[in-house]
Formats: sequence, C-alpha cells, structure tokens
Amino acid sequence: MAKSKILFAAENITLAQVVRLLALARRLPPDRYEVHFACAAFEPWLFQGTEFRQWPLWTLDGPKALAALAKGDRLYDGATLARYVDAELAIIDAVKPDLIVGDFRLSLAISARVSAVPCASLINAYWSPYAVRDGFPVPDHPIVRLVGVERAQRYFPQAMPRVFEHFAAPLNTLRKRHGLPAASLLEQLCFGDYVLYPDVPELTPVADAPSSHVFLGAVPWAPSVPLADDLLAGDPAHPIVYVTLGSSGDRDALGPVVAGLDGLPIRGVLATAGRPRPRYLPNNFRVAEYVPGDLLARQARFVVTNGGSSTGYQALAAGVPVLGIPSNLDQYLAMQAIGNAGVGVTLRSGSLTREEVRRAAVKLCDDVDMQRRAAELARRFSSLDCHDRFQSWLGSLLPVAARGVS
Repeated sequence: MAKSKILFAAENITLAQVVRLLALARRLPPDRYEVHFACAAFEPWLFQGTEFRQWPLWTLDGPKALAALAKGDRLYDGATLARYVDAELAIIDAVKPDLIVGDFRLSLAISARVSAVPCASLINAYWSPYAVRDGFPVPDHPIVRLVGVERAQRYFPQAMPRVFEHFAAPLNTLRKRHGLPAASLLEQLCFGDYVLYPDVPELTPVADAPSSHVFLGAVPWAPSVPLADDLLAGDPAHPIVYVTLGSSGDRDALGPVVAGLDGLPIRGVLATAGRPRPRYLPNNFRVAEYVPGDLLARQARFVVTNGGSSTGYQALAAGVPVLGIPSNLDQYLAMQAIGNAGVGVTLRSGSLTREEVRRAAVKLCDDVDMQRRAAELARRFSSLDCHDRFQSWLGSLLPVAARGVS
C-alpha cells in the first residue's frame, strides 16, 4: 500500500510548538501515512510510544531566544536563518516528503519552495493577515517600563509598521537571495501553500481569507501523568485554581501570583513545567512539575496562565475562565481574543502586583456570567475535532493515502 510521507518540522523555542504538531501526528493512521518528525530534541517522555522517523534539526537555544523576546530583540539574523534553511534542505532531500507541516519554523517558507514540496504552517489565527482585530496590544517591551503603559499604548500603533518591518527584514533578505519576493511579518508567520489555524473561528475570527486557510479547532495536549489525589487535598468546599506559567511565561510574575492567591478560600495547584519551584508556597497550594492540565482544568474554577493559547484553550475547552498574565505579543494576542469573548481577565506581567491578582481572582470566582460564557464556548470547542478536520484536510490533499490505494 502506498503511504504518503509527511514531514513535521517544529521550532523548539517553546514546548507548545513541538506538542501541537506531535498531537496531530500521533493520531494519523500508520497504514496511510509515513510520519517523519524534525525538531531540536526528542524528549523520551514526549515521544514515547511513537514510531516516527526522528530527524534532529538545529534550532536556537530556547532560553536565549525567550530572553531576546523579553528584550524586544529579533530572534533571527541572516546567518541563523541561512543555517536553518540548509538544515531543512538536507532533511527534505533525505525524506522526500509529499507534504511538510511546520510550526513557527519560518525558514520553511524558503526551503519548501526551493524543494518544490507543498508546505503548511500551523499558526494561531490571531496572527493572520486576515484576522479581525482592533489593533495590536502592547507587549511588555522594556520601553513600556520606561515610558509607562499609557504612553506606550498611545504611540505603539504608529510604531508597529516599522517594528514589523524590522523583524521581517532578515528573512526577506534571505528570500531575495533565493529569488522569492519580500513578505510582511504576518505573511512570514502564515507561510506556505496552506495555513492551518488551531483555533475556533468564534474566538479568533478572520475575514476574506482564501480557501487555503483552514480552521482545525484547538489542538489539545497534556502530559501523560496521573492526577495525584494529594494535589486536590483540602476543603472540598473551596474551589480548585490551576496555576501554570508554562515554559515561556514571565518567571518574575509567579511571586505576585501566589502571593495574591495566598489565604483565599481556594485550593491552588501549581504546575512548574520544569522550572524551579517558588521560594514561598502558600499553605493553600500544592505543587507538581507536570500535571494532566486537561483533567485539572475540568475541576478548576479558573486557570491562571501566561496568556498563551495552549493552556488558555485548555481552560476554555473545559468551560472555565482564564486569568492571563502575558508578556510577549503572542500571549497578549491570545488574551486579547479571550478577553473580547468575555471569558478571561488580563493582567500585565511587567507591572503585576499581588493586589491585582487578588482582585482578579475574586472576580473570576464570583462572576457567574463569565463562567456561563466559558461553558458556552466549551461546547463550540468540543464541536471542532482537530484530528478529524486535519485528517479530512489531508485526505483532500493526499487522496491516494486517504483511499488506501496501492
């Protein structure tokens, strides 16, 4: 039987970029698709039980890249991107895939085109050039702390085009070298012949997008670990509050978060996601490195996140509101969508105080209307099965594999 070869290629700056592709790849029928996976590191606990052909792919150091984002610096220079393309071309030549699916691996827009292989990008719809938005929120750039949020918000819209040009310039220089036209930053993020949105359109609407742009629905992932009984210990009359800032949240924000929740009539559960535990942990908190976030979210009154879509969507899929504490622009965009839907509260990480956290926690515990809206949105999340939609899309693109024709 002929199988279609699919190469998944992920940037490894955050865990989310790997696990979203991994979640989609895991559910593909092995009798129809030959799966190849390229990323910087293959953690055994993540890839356990898979038989994918693994291809090590050179990637920027994650902590250094996140530090650059925090300072408002560019992630990539020309030499880095050229090295990315060379690494990808070598793997593409070895695999000879029928399709490439990438997550935040922007250089694939060049290597896939040079190799004449169809390519799809997995990217949240709030980054789309066709996104329906009222402007871009101001991230926690160091200049915000210097001039203040109000002044930054006033001048940020005027500076945004030049900021985007600055970040797009290195890849455009390399695109020109390969005979490809320049692209805006949003076009670079939504690269490829196809764009796959891991979102629901009611939360992150787009307008007038071409048919090559497809909503898959949220792509859920949670570690395969048990939900220990001791994490839920305490007075059952006190609601669960699930807290995790993930691998890319502002580390300095965790102190005000736990201080603001200290002493409230809640049962706090903190997942560190491999980061150091806080020096002080309130008596009403339990802590673990990793937890099954999907199961925990279903039992929570609300979820505290770094604002990003991964845990935010996990909470909304469970029908509970979100307290987002974003720092980078991606996280602010996700929380902008969640806030516009009336199912979350955003607090700025760069100026976070325990008093703000406490007020927001009380609101989220008591706001019945917000809880109702979150429950309604959960029904829409459940109606879009990303695996069914992804495989249906693949079947239309690679019909031989879909039919099982030899």
